Amino acid sequence: MNETRGALPTTIDEAAARMAAAPLPAAIREVAEVLHDAGHDVVVVGGAVRDFLLGREHGDWDLASAATPDEVMRLFPKTIPTGIDHGTVTVVCGRGAGRVTTEITTFRGEEGYSDGRRPNAVRFLRALVEDLARRDFTINAMAWNPLTGRFTDAFGGLEDLQRGVIRAVGEASARFREDGLRAMRAVRLCATLGYALEAETARAIAGALDILDRVSRERVQVELVKLLGAPRPSLGLWPMVETSMWEHVLAGDDAEVIAASIAAVDALPRDAILRLARLLWPLRDQPARIEGVLDGRLRPSRDERSRVMALTRASNAALATIAGAPAIRRAVAELGRAHLADALAIIEVEPGRRQEVLAACEGAALSVGELALRGRDLIAEGLLRPGPAIGRIQGELLSWVLDEPGRNQPEILLAEARRRLDAG
Repeated sequence: MNETRGALPTTIDEAAARMAAAPLPAAIREVAEVLHDAGHDVVVVGGAVRDFLLGREHGDWDLASAATPDEVMRLFPKTIPTGIDHGTVTVVCGRGAGRVTTEITTFRGEEGYSDGRRPNAVRFLRALVEDLARRDFTINAMAWNPLTGRFTDAFGGLEDLQRGVIRAVGEASARFREDGLRAMRAVRLCATLGYALEAETARAIAGALDILDRVSRERVQVELVKLLGAPRPSLGLWPMVETSMWEHVLAGDDAEVIAASIAAVDALPRDAILRLARLLWPLRDQPARIEGVLDGRLRPSRDERSRVMALTRASNAALATIAGAPAIRRAVAELGRAHLADALAIIEVEPGRRQEVLAACEGAALSVGELALRGRDLIAEGLLRPGPAIGRIQGELLSWVLDEPGRNQPEILLAEARRRLDAG
């Protein structure tokens, strides 16, 4: 659980005093002053406020204001209409190393979410509390005015920080039907903050999984990676199971298998893709199902996908039992040296066996690229012309070297290549 919770402010005044020490960049304060002097309410809102109160590293100090996008663009000489249809304008301040950009979003209300993610219409508002009412969770719906020092907590965010819960703002079912990605954000925050889902919020997620299914898979992937990168992913993975999100994001399985996978993930290094591979490891005999998760429910990068597929090959399990150094080297050559340490972690080999596997591979060539004889050497010796025959003979040489690593010397390999070519 979050270690700073006991030191959290419990009242509005305490929160305002804590925020007064926030390291707000001078350029952003100047932007706030321009808006304030023009008669517009302006606040820092969202994750930056939450994380500063928690003593956590936080992202950008973005601002929300009663000023409309047109009013913002008239007040500042250099702006970018980042998301002007939804009320967001980026203001550019300063030059060189002192250059700062900050997003200013107009207080707004939203209507209709036909795609399960973006509002069909946005209404610009002048009232802060109405803007906060559209936000996802109470701990993200607190605001601080850096000029007046006023702290606004209209929905009990401070209390929920103290309780350590993730609770939707207002009517929970409405929040999750507005934006399907909020379900993933909820469980991600459970993992990264060490918090629990409030009961009504959990029920609302379970009732809006059809909206989650309509969300961009890339967005789901981003949230899952953040969850899996947390110190204890189980704190977010168990809520996924309990709300039935699991089978909408990963793949359904026996309850005991899922429980074992979640426990194993917590014990792995904080490598999100390695942990994802471990969650999919029980499906190793069904590679098509793994591909279905990666290509249909998530959307990892090409390299991430390749890594997961390599680490979930059913044949990797043999690394725990296969006997003899040559057989071990062949198994690792098939897997790829780069994946060896991760594969051993996933199959949970004992330390003694791990050392045996590593010793068998020490100093050995495990790929054509590690051979001491290149294709250009075969061409220079007049043994072959450029073409597929080079790859074939190198493959044969690698197999020969896997039996005895000491053979990986240029003159020995050249002699063997000549012998094989002469033999046809």
